[in-house]
Amino acid sequence: MPKVEITVPEHLEMQIAQLVEQGEFVNREEAVEELLSTGLKAYKTSGPMEDEEPGLENEGMMGHEDEYVF
Repeated sequence: MPKVEITVPEHLEMQIAQLVEQGEFVNREEAVEELLSTGLKAYKTSGPMEDEEPGLENEGMMGHEDEYVF
């Protein structure tokens, strides 16, 4: 399996660590792989949102550029 190195904001790392601590995933690698896979499946299903309001394309769910939801 190819290896990929990514840098994520601290709040995402904390959320991933919390999911592992709660037993949702065996380890961080499994968590990232599963969450990424789920996100890609959701993206393929819904595709990009073309009817978004102009100027909001770079904002996350709460108006933060680095906030993503899987």
